[in-house]
Amino acid sequence: MLSSDILTNFRGRSSQIKVYPLVFNEINYLFKNDDEALDHYINYGGLPEVYLNQTIEEKKYLTNQFEEIYLKDIKERYNIQKEITILETLLKFVSLAIGSFTNPTKLQNRFKSEMKTDISSNTIANYLSYFENSFILSHIEKYDVKGNKHFSSINKYYFTDIGLRNACINYRQIESNHIIENIIYNELVKRNYSVYVGSVEYQTNSENKRTTKQLEVDFVIQKASKKYYIQFAMNVYTKQKKEQEINSLLRIKDNFKKILIVYDDIEPRYDENGILYIGLKQFLLDENIIDI
Repeated sequence: MLSSDILTNFRGRSSQIKVYPLVFNEINYLFKNDDEALDHYINYGGLPEVYLNQTIEEKKYLTNQFEEIYLKDIKERYNIQKEITILETLLKFVSLAIGSFTNPTKLQNRFKSEMKTDISSNTIANYLSYFENSFILSHIEKYDVKGNKHFSSINKYYFTDIGLRNACINYRQIESNHIIENIIYNELVKRNYSVYVGSVEYQTNSENKRTTKQLEVDFVIQKASKKYYIQFAMNVYTKQKKEQEINSLLRIKDNFKKILIVYDDIEPRYDENGILYIGLKQFLLDENIIDI
């Protein structure tokens, strides 16, 4: 039953409680070590049956869940018959662009250029809302850090379960960087943070010409009076790579905590700029580590 159905059918007689797929610290103990657990989680996500049934074929199970449960529910609920291929293609487009800004107009143009198909941006917006109502996708808005403004005209979309995302594209593109960004997002949501994508404007002067540029912060998160700025990087092995990853954080002049999560296991530390460096698995296993 979709979220809208719950509210309609049980109005006044129930409250809505969101139940999320399992996060990393709920499954890692089932494996020999955390590296093996993370590799499995990146591929197959956190649907409980993947871990409860030891004889299950993960790819087959997740593909079946995606096609026979999630997509079928959407098709039946919204009576989609003629545009099934468009619905499925749209979700694949989003699957291949997790961690990237998009909106219905951009997706409309992609249908025109790649599929030679005309589909209205309103229809695409409706389909995206269907995916969110069915708990396949979740979106986050762009947030102007310096101006303290939210923009709803362009969003990033993430999958509520990364295993379903991989099943959607038949496990063809398992790009760790974007998948881990999705996993971090899901972890933050389950920890009850409000999550946004940060945008940091700055000025440059070249040849007596002033130009406004923007840098991105992967996640701006808030809970009550606490706010954090979080970047993720696969590595910061070189000085150039490190400077690239923390550039946006350095341009934020308030006193809220800035954090860089790296894929490797490292000793948590603060650098000379007050930025906290922590390893990915440390972050996933300890929800209090960002407050050390």
